[in-house]
Amino acid sequence: MECVFGLVGNGFSIVVADTSAVHSILVHKSNEDKIMVLDSHKLIAASGEPGDRVQFTEYIQKNVSLYHFRNGIPLTTAAAANFTRGELATALRKNPYHVNVLLTGYDKETGPSLYYIDYIATLHKVDRGAFGYGAYFALSMMDRHYHSGMSVEEAVDLVDKCILEIRSRLVVAPPNFVIKIVDKDGAREYAWRESIKDAPAPPA
Repeated sequence: MECVFGLVGNGFSIVVADTSAVHSILVHKSNEDKIMVLDSHKLIAASGEPGDRVQFTEYIQKNVSLYHFRNGIPLTTAAAANFTRGELATALRKNPYHVNVLLTGYDKETGPSLYYIDYIATLHKVDRGAFGYGAYFALSMMDRHYHSGMSVEEAVDLVDKCILEIRSRLVVAPPNFVIKIVDKDGAREYAWRESIKDAPAPPA
């Protein structure tokens, strides 16, 4: 019952993901961070098969870093999105990754942007997007309440409405969510929305 969604506001972009690691009917952990920092001003949020999700996002992160190391300049958000789309398209004909991605970033020239990339390598630049079962409710809430030029406070309020709707509507809803934001000051964690916590590890 994964859920990843995001939106673009006035000078920033925000992405949200559930933090449940599940297999079949089992919950392995409830604090899995599914939003990876690509570089100082980019985030990639992914849903899909856990192995593919982790391996693919790490692969993209390392290649973005490699490009910066080799050329001395970072990829723009659009270039990173197109690179990600290209890797998915190449893998599609060999051994496809079952992973859906929301890639967001902030560029000095163009400001914040959000890209929707699904497992069959469809790429779209969007103002708001979502993946997973929670997308049915997150998208409907964003369709109703989203407007261009939202402030951070308005965006976080809308995110909380989406989370509340997901928790109340899904039969098996993920309890915890992580919220991350990217703007001119960089990519960073904004908050967690927790309803349960993993028990601390027993002493060794």
